[in-house]
Parts: sequence; C-alpha cells; structure tokens
Amino acid sequence: MEYSPPPLFKQGASARAKMMFFALIAVALLMADARLGALGAARQVVGVVLYPLQVLAMLPRDGFFAVTDYFSSLNTLHSENRLLHEKQILNAQQLQQNRQLQAENAQLRKLLAASETIAPRSVLSEILYDARDPFSRKLIVNRGQRQGIERGQPVIDDLGVVGQVTRVFPMTAEVTLLTDKDHAIPVQVLRSGVRSVAYGRGQAGVLELRFMASNADIQKGDVLLTSGIDGVYPAGLAVATVVSVESKTSDAFARILCLPTAGVSRNRQLLVLLPDARALPEPRPEEEVLPDTRPRRSARQEQQESP
Repeated sequence: MEYSPPPLFKQGASARAKMMFFALIAVALLMADARLGALGAARQVVGVVLYPLQVLAMLPRDGFFAVTDYFSSLNTLHSENRLLHEKQILNAQQLQQNRQLQAENAQLRKLLAASETIAPRSVLSEILYDARDPFSRKLIVNRGQRQGIERGQPVIDDLGVVGQVTRVFPMTAEVTLLTDKDHAIPVQVLRSGVRSVAYGRGQAGVLELRFMASNADIQKGDVLLTSGIDGVYPAGLAVATVVSVESKTSDAFARILCLPTAGVSRNRQLLVLLPDARALPEPRPEEEVLPDTRPRRSARQEQQESP
C-alpha cells in the first residue's frame, strides 16, 4: 500500500514538476544567449557584482602564498643574489658589445630608410583561477576593460606566448591558452623559415602542426616563432619547440607535435600586449583628381581635324 502525506501537508507543485519547469527555463536562456546574444549585458553585470566575492574568496589563498614567500629560505635568496651578481659581471662585456651593434644597426637602418621596430605596450596581470569548463584551457586574470584590455589581445610570459584574450569584463578578462582545442596561431620555423599554423590539442598540453607535407623542412628540436602575418601576435615571439616528427610515405601529411615554450601552467603573472597606434602604417594620401577644364569638341570638329 502506497503511503501519501495527508492533504494538510501538500503545498505547491511536485518536485518533478519544479525540476521540469526550471529545466525549460535554463534551456530557453541557453538558446537565447547562443542565438541572440541577449545575455551579454546580464553577464557583464554579474561579473561586476561577483568580483568582490571573488576577491574575498581568494584572500585565504593569497595570505597563504604571502606567508610562504615571507618564510622562504634566506640561504636560497643569498645564493640567487650571488649567481645574479656573477651573471651581471659576465654579461657586462656582452652588453657593451651590444651597444655598439645597436649603434651600427641604427646607422644601417638610416642608410636603408627602414622603419624601427616599436615594442608594444603591455599590462601586468595576475591569474585568479582557471575557467570552470573542464573541456577547455582558459584562465581568468584580474585585469579588464578599465585597464584597457580588449578582446583579441595576445598574452605572454617571460618565455613566450601563453594565449589570447577571448572575453573581457569590466575588471577581469578570460584568456584562452595556446593548448586549447579551438585555438590556432600562425608560426614560422626559426631555422628554415617554413610557415605553418599551430593548433591546440586540449588537455594533451601540446600543439600540432597540421596539413604539413611529409617532406617539409621541419626537424625535431626546431624552434617555432610567431610569424606576425595574422596581425594579432607580433612577429618573433617564442611559441613552441618541435618534439616529434612522424612522416610516412603512405600519408600525404606529416604528424608534427610541439611543446609550448611558455609556462602555461606554472605562472601566476602574465603580460597582456596592448596595440600601439604608432606601429600602424600611415595611410597614403589619395591622389586628387583635378576636373578637366578643357573645352570639349564636337564629333564634327574631330572629323574635320583628323587627316
């Protein structure tokens, strides 16, 4: 015999009906956001409201790191200081030679009328936490629209390219790493100059050069740099190192895997490169077309003048 509570304790709809109702609301919101983008403003507002809560939630972790750094070994600091001092002495001669080379390079650029390379401006940011999507490789940093961060800007560390800004909020931003399955970056081999596109492989943590011919001049150990042809990443930034090249005569393309140069999973501070208006070429002035003020001749006059 099935037991049911007396009518006095029955209040509202059943749990199954409530679950179906809220599930339909969630599906409707997902479809509206995917097709119409109607929740963009609401997402911005939620990001602003939740930012203080995020800061409060990170306080215990930040305090733990601060105490750990404070109680770090003095012997390690002294040894690092000694090594840096020795390295500074060894690099003194090289620095003086580099100054001479820079002066010669500037003189050659003047002779060739070549434009100088302008270093882009950057904003220092700190990683707050990883994105909640387990199938993506994304980070959240503590810099946003108020600091001049925009969607599409490259992100680097002290070793090379880390990723690209894909979503911006007023005080935070989302960075998609190079190893994300939906990310691609144009690269160039430093040794041979071969250009290609490196694609992320998700949780594997490596990059792959796809659609490369089996006889392409790429070897294990080659260094990949940004080619700069996409207009997003400046040319010459370190991207990855080739770790394996598998080419078979039966396959039209080789299987090339690369290991990212940057510490995509080890750093806490990153640099976001800002666009520099001075680096953009100046538009050429359009030639002015002067109106033809000569008197027009009729067809009869042209026939009379023609031999």
